[in-house]
Amino acid sequence: MPYTSGQSGSSTDLTASGHSGASSPSHSPSSSAHHPQTDGTGTPRKELYSYHAPWPVYSIAWSRRPGKDAFRLAVGSFTETATNKLQIVRLAGPDSEDPRRQQDLVATAEANHPYPATKVLWQPYRGGDGPDLLATTADTLRLWQARPTEDGASESLHFLQALNSTKTDISAPLTSFDWCETDPSLIVTSSVDTTCTVWNVETRQAKTQLIAHDREVFDVAFISGTSDIFASVGADGSVRMFDLRSLDHSSIIYETPTTDSHSAPPLLRLAANKVDTNYLACFHQDSAAVQILDVRVPGTPVAQLRGHGAGVNTVDWSPESSGHLCTGGDDSQVLVWDIRQRESHPGTSSMGRAKSAPVGLGSVRDPSLAYTAAGEVNQAVWSAAQSEWIAIAFGRCVQALKA
Repeated sequence: MPYTSGQSGSSTDLTASGHSGASSPSHSPSSSAHHPQTDGTGTPRKELYSYHAPWPVYSIAWSRRPGKDAFRLAVGSFTETATNKLQIVRLAGPDSEDPRRQQDLVATAEANHPYPATKVLWQPYRGGDGPDLLATTADTLRLWQARPTEDGASESLHFLQALNSTKTDISAPLTSFDWCETDPSLIVTSSVDTTCTVWNVETRQAKTQLIAHDREVFDVAFISGTSDIFASVGADGSVRMFDLRSLDHSSIIYETPTTDSHSAPPLLRLAANKVDTNYLACFHQDSAAVQILDVRVPGTPVAQLRGHGAGVNTVDWSPESSGHLCTGGDDSQVLVWDIRQRESHPGTSSMGRAKSAPVGLGSVRDPSLAYTAAGEVNQAVWSAAQSEWIAIAFGRCVQALKA
């Protein structure tokens, strides 16, 4: 696995044990009678899996279902046509694997998608063996269902419904959304028309809509552990927090500094810490830095991550550790950070599972681990069902990296 330590440059894997210099296991079909890609327990055997799509990739998301279906990804295309694609890809099995072994992951379902999906997510797992629900945003919010085929050898992807809060067929484009972990019936979307809308996916109706920013809203995220509080970022350069129980006001957590000659640069993406509800991560347009915010101390970032050599495109927190997050950018780098420490120990992985909070760190310039992709990284998402895996998207490629 081509990871390097953020300080020493030594080769390392991304395992929690922190052993450096680990080599990737060889891919021998005869080593597992159960599945050529997994060991006898169904656990993926390799440390890096790749999928080469027939079109440029933008949106990706891990399945939330635990067990054998955890190693699945929803993948959305990005083409300059009205009709795009939405696929489900998973580990190649004995029957579906590329006979030339050029694909570790294969598409098991595909559907047409109007316009490129700005985001795709699987519904948080609620237990049971029923079909999986997915959602996408583009010109509107769409719901999809993934279910096994009758013979059980593959799966199918079915469009369910487009949700629209307006009385006309035309709505403002949606930039992003988040699916509430605490109450999976709720989705919140962000739009270029300055609004955020909270949806009930069971009734297929809008629960509430509010003007969130002075300009376009670019991203939105529920705060972990609650179904009432969410945060958003937008073109006005602010991070705002809303409480559905009291929508008559919002809290401004952070505003981009401005000068007399320049307006505030937009904030493009937002990620809420999945373990500690006090922390958010965001970044500006065309910026190589990531801001870490403490909602208890609004106004100034408690840390800034400055390891990228070009603009950041994506950020996601670890599902198990409050101090770890990953970022990806135009410098083709995927960086894993431990923001509880100013410096990483040379030659070791710092992917421990401690849950202490990142307090008062200032600038963090050295990531704990780094991976160089073959192109500009558009997305990096951490699996909630398999917390040792991070998926990235660049060009026409999706890769799953062992964490």
